[in-house]
Amino acid sequence: MSVLYGYGGNVLDIDLSTRRVSKSQLDRDFARQYIGGRGFVARLLWDLIPKGADPLGPDNVAVVASGPLTGAFLPSSSKVEFGAKSPATGGYGDSNMGGHFGPALKHAGYDVCIIRGASSTPVYVVIDDDIVQIRDASHLWGKGSYATEKALKEELGDDFQIAVIGPAGENLVKIACITHDFGRQAGRCGIGAVWGSKRLKAIAVRGSRGFPVADPAAMFKKGKEMFDIIFKLPGFKEWTPYGTAEITDWCNKSGVFPTRNFYTGYFPHYQQINGRALRNSIVTLDKGCFGCPIPCGKYSHVNLPQGLARVEGPEYETVALFGGNCELSRIEEIAFANWLFDDLGMDTISGGNIVAFAIECFEKGIISEDDLGGKPVRFGDLDSVIHIGKLIANRHLVGDLLAEGVKTASAHLGRGSEHFAIHVKGLEVSGYEPRYAAAMLLAYMTCDVGAHHNRAWAITYDIAVGRDKLEGKAAKVVELQHLRPLLDALGICRFPWIEVGFELRHYAEIFPMITGSEQTWEELNTLSERIWNLTRAFWVREVPGFGRSWDRAPGRFLADPVPSGAAQGKLLGEDIAEQLLDEYYRLRGWDEQGIPKREKLLELGLSDVACALYE
Repeated sequence: MSVLYGYGGNVLDIDLSTRRVSKSQLDRDFARQYIGGRGFVARLLWDLIPKGADPLGPDNVAVVASGPLTGAFLPSSSKVEFGAKSPATGGYGDSNMGGHFGPALKHAGYDVCIIRGASSTPVYVVIDDDIVQIRDASHLWGKGSYATEKALKEELGDDFQIAVIGPAGENLVKIACITHDFGRQAGRCGIGAVWGSKRLKAIAVRGSRGFPVADPAAMFKKGKEMFDIIFKLPGFKEWTPYGTAEITDWCNKSGVFPTRNFYTGYFPHYQQINGRALRNSIVTLDKGCFGCPIPCGKYSHVNLPQGLARVEGPEYETVALFGGNCELSRIEEIAFANWLFDDLGMDTISGGNIVAFAIECFEKGIISEDDLGGKPVRFGDLDSVIHIGKLIANRHLVGDLLAEGVKTASAHLGRGSEHFAIHVKGLEVSGYEPRYAAAMLLAYMTCDVGAHHNRAWAITYDIAVGRDKLEGKAAKVVELQHLRPLLDALGICRFPWIEVGFELRHYAEIFPMITGSEQTWEELNTLSERIWNLTRAFWVREVPGFGRSWDRAPGRFLADPVPSGAAQGKLLGEDIAEQLLDEYYRLRGWDEQGIPKREKLLELGLSDVACALYE
């Protein structure tokens, strides 16, 4: 068989029910049609998960996949994708992570790791090049994320890259994440709960191999050029000291900073929690992922009455969701909340949403002190955030309900709480208030995992071209939903492009040097469209009655004008949201309910998917 350039070349298949481990070669056509990372995850979830499988049952399949640029010693080439049928939403789920885990897996020779079945006892997986073992994890079960990774480093060696779940994953909390390198997370969609349902505590990887590239000399020359360009960009010096928290001021000034459970988009104490406050008050060290010249990670150290915390972060999303959304007005408090949720193994985006939702429910008398174990809670209080977080992770008292996410919790609680349950498709909204930002609102409504910014961070486009302008907004969302996920498939981080201003043409130029493929950047975007339609089809297959009603924004976003800040008094409203959906579906080639048409699936080479949906 000829060399498959740009790939480790192997698929690792692990069945935890039978303790069977098998390996196979990565199929060339599969690699060319789905690229890697998110594309591999999407196709494998469609192929391997039986229709109607319980997300927390043994029939669900967890997939880990890198891309052709992962681990290639290029700027920010660290990315790896974790996927499964989402317990948070019941639909398609994946989450992206940086650090060093993805490159290590690829350097061990594996582009994909498939995890099937469920163990009867806690286990962890060790991948050491060709040697793959399933080991007992009883001594690790119940430990926090930090202690688990530390214990495995001591047990296996510092050169192993380790991904773990915390107690929340073990307790099947539906916002449970996967943590790596003491601070990198695959946070969204509850993939950590899927690992917990399989009794999988961790995967540890050590890879000592390279992987073949088509033109090593050209790749080395181009890669060096890419690093040199990034170092000279104005954005490099602007963003490096503060990381993603740098955007806090812009979001607040623009009136899109989520505050008090998305009640408004302006937080008056923003200067106490922004990037400069972070840098000047608590940062002890910068941290970058594999191959990254822009260390956006910030190691922080705080010592509060609530305890000592050393944490990587907070990044912007955590600042937004624990800062503005829960109204914590000191960066030290946000860092402590960040550390707690990381250690418990919970997504800080969904976590900050759920805590804020619970506090608003308490304020309105929907949740009682008895529900909370006798403790009143309020906005702006770190102890309240800690208390609710621990209830959720341990599924104790009302935490057992909150652990299901705000969609399920509000459906159970009722009494108007559905109106301020801030989610789309069951996934809590990330850190941008979109009531007067049409493209961002539409991006949330149509994101293929639920409300998440990483598929189409359209808020800057809204501000740049004017918020009152609707023309072209749907087209921009479609464009971004092909482009940004393409980077997830390739295995590279968006940070150099979005924040620093690095031109995407450089990735288009180096792609054939690595893979030997003649596929153009435009052709790769078409493959990204194929992946987007495949994930949409997954929802149609797995969720009875799925359609337009699932692309609905939260009630607060459709009915309540923004009360303060730059967007004060503004509201796009339900009619405009529906108009945007109509245009979006038309551009996508979907019907009026948002279902991909047969001819669109056939056009994209998804004939088997078309047969499954239209049999």
